[in-house]
Amino acid sequence: MVRRPRHGKAGFNWCDHCGTLLLDKTCGACGAEGRPFLVSFPGDIRPAIGRSHELVVDLLERHFGAGGVLDGCSIFLNKVAGEDRTDEIVVGGRVVGTLRYDLRKQDFALELRADGALLIVDAAKKGKAVLRHRSGHLKGKNVLPNDVLEMSEVRNGDPVIAVAGGLVCAATARTACSMGAGCKYGLHIKDVAKLSERWGAKRSTWADFVNSNIPHLRAIESKAVSDVKSFTSNHKRPVTLSFSGGKDSLACYGIAKRALKSVTLIFIDTGLEFPETVRYVRGFAQKHKESMLVASAGDAFWDQVGSFGPPAKDFRWCCKVCKLGPLTDAIERNFPQGTITIEGNRALESFARSEIGFVETNPFVPNQTILNPIRGWIAAEVWAYIWWKGFDYNPLYEEDYERIGCYLCPACLSSEWRSTARLHPDLHSRWERHLEEWAEGNEAGKDFVRFGFWRWKVLPPKMQLLAEGADLKVPRQRADRLRLRMVKGVSPCVTGGFSVEGTISVPTRRGFDKVGEALKSVGKTKISEEYGVALTKSGRATIKAFAGGQIVASAPTPELASRAFESGVKAFLRAQLCTKCGICVKNCAERAITLDDGIEVDEGRCVNCGKCVEACVIAHYFDKLVAEDVGRT
Repeated sequence: MVRRPRHGKAGFNWCDHCGTLLLDKTCGACGAEGRPFLVSFPGDIRPAIGRSHELVVDLLERHFGAGGVLDGCSIFLNKVAGEDRTDEIVVGGRVVGTLRYDLRKQDFALELRADGALLIVDAAKKGKAVLRHRSGHLKGKNVLPNDVLEMSEVRNGDPVIAVAGGLVCAATARTACSMGAGCKYGLHIKDVAKLSERWGAKRSTWADFVNSNIPHLRAIESKAVSDVKSFTSNHKRPVTLSFSGGKDSLACYGIAKRALKSVTLIFIDTGLEFPETVRYVRGFAQKHKESMLVASAGDAFWDQVGSFGPPAKDFRWCCKVCKLGPLTDAIERNFPQGTITIEGNRALESFARSEIGFVETNPFVPNQTILNPIRGWIAAEVWAYIWWKGFDYNPLYEEDYERIGCYLCPACLSSEWRSTARLHPDLHSRWERHLEEWAEGNEAGKDFVRFGFWRWKVLPPKMQLLAEGADLKVPRQRADRLRLRMVKGVSPCVTGGFSVEGTISVPTRRGFDKVGEALKSVGKTKISEEYGVALTKSGRATIKAFAGGQIVASAPTPELASRAFESGVKAFLRAQLCTKCGICVKNCAERAITLDDGIEVDEGRCVNCGKCVEACVIAHYFDKLVAEDVGRT
């Protein structure tokens, strides 16, 4: 079953005898039935290893002096929604709290749950309070200072364990000023349990975790191996494995080795990889004597970032330039008849991947078929499988990275960016300097960089609320967008039909002849460089493009006129901003496109199918690159 991202609770089981998470209902080591427990959806629970484990221990030690209660205990983390990193902490088959990376304080914070308070109440040396117990429910209530009989020294927002008679409460310290009293500390009660239900966590190791789940691991491996064998035996093309240096592709390696006689690893070196990742990937291939193809982007990112601006979660131009471009070249050179590529895509990684099937086609690499054998696995299954197979994994996972990718990726968390500053201050400072210079020239201050707002072209509601809550004056959307000034919206033509007119502001990087070349993919085009004008006939529509950026489109209907105008704007942008990634060339079945200093189209071959436009990073992110001026008629 493939678990899909959604709201609600996800069910898991815990073996109290072996002290570890079960991936099925029964423990494979002792045979005991697991005790059910719930976490928040989507339930992509994972082990806390290395610094991730230390982080949880340090938070308990910092606030309660009770980090020792977790000595020898397995900790799991479950990612949930939040401003930045937000993880439920699972110990002993109970959610004991939530850790968050507070963007305002640029530090980690802990929110305790009732089970967490029960776990550490006896061991806590600080962060405790004794309350005057009044009648009525406590959960969700504010306790004023005169009802706090004793309390250790705390700061506003700190987690507190409060004892009220026979109850123990997970609480948060609040200044009483906000409750309408004096400026002493009161409490907000978040969760309540009976003090008599105190419990202790059983010690266990990751070896216990693996041993308790071996039957389950055998079953999911068998299913994945069978799927791969079944497909590849009926499709006689070379099989490759996308090997990124991350945990998911490592699990896929184990499956591929069981299913196939041979497989070629493909590593896409984006030019933005962590040094640890490059060393790990090359060392792994050498150790296991595997053939590896490296598709390198070189300095493509730094060559293009000045034109496109920083990549964003809703503007991932870098993926096409630094990944798909080199990949299409590598596949065409080495596998002219195409390849079947095994990838470690999982449904729970993102909403974009939540509906992936076992077999997918790559819309940007037409001769590549993708197999997703672990699409239904959760992170805990991936880790258990890796340990079961005895594979060495990327050392960055020990440094509190949840995912491994480009070091400056906008999808990385601010907490991970802090780790990058610690591990690689040179890489960190180079990107920070670039962002600060970019922000200065694009109507954004240092806070826009400091709080990570640059990671979106348009700020989502959660980040708008963060800005408002911190009283930050930041723009709702980035200013680094090209301007499309509508001279005239859709309007009737004097000669009949409808027209749209506008002007696009775009840096002139190439001659106007390249605009004419790009327009050839839209329709039959005539160009006069002397007068700086290109005329394109596309079906029943006509497009005129001028060297100054003016574009006029006319057609018999408003809809056709609007579509033709957009095609003209996209052609103008493709001509001037072309990154020469080559994806359009690979997507042209007619072999009508070549690249010199930009796009060149053979009109004798071109059938105006539009596949090159669909594949182009510039056209794909048209709405993120271009902002229409208000006041169009």
